[in-house]
Amino acid sequence: MNTQPQRSVIPIYTSRGDAEAFLVYPYMYNRMGEWIGWVTANRLVYSVLGFYVGDLTAEPRIIRKRFTATLKPRRTPPARPPHLAVPATIPLAPLMGDLRFGALDVLLDEPERMHTLDAGEQRQDLD
Repeated sequence: MNTQPQRSVIPIYTSRGDAEAFLVYPYMYNRMGEWIGWVTANRLVYSVLGFYVGDLTAEPRIIRKRFTATLKPRRTPPARPPHLAVPATIPLAPLMGDLRFGALDVLLDEPERMHTLDAGEQRQDLD
């Protein structure tokens, strides 16, 4: 018998209303259930390689400034979580507010920032 509490799976939407990621705090997963990043307690989203991706809003979606003069430092990723069994049904997205000027929707405009460990242009090369 499984005695561990069931953690809730929170869909992360794009501005178009599509669920493109899932959060099981602190881990983020793609639609295939593969680990693509994590969220800090203050709602900062990082990739599996530890690079800052954006901020998690209350709607929930991931946004970041289009242009930024300062980058957040790279962080050490947590231990790799197990694969996620993606829910069969997903609630409809809430109404999304317009993005402020200079902001972008990461999952819609730059989905390559949220990649798996075996993908992405910033991963270490095997020599």
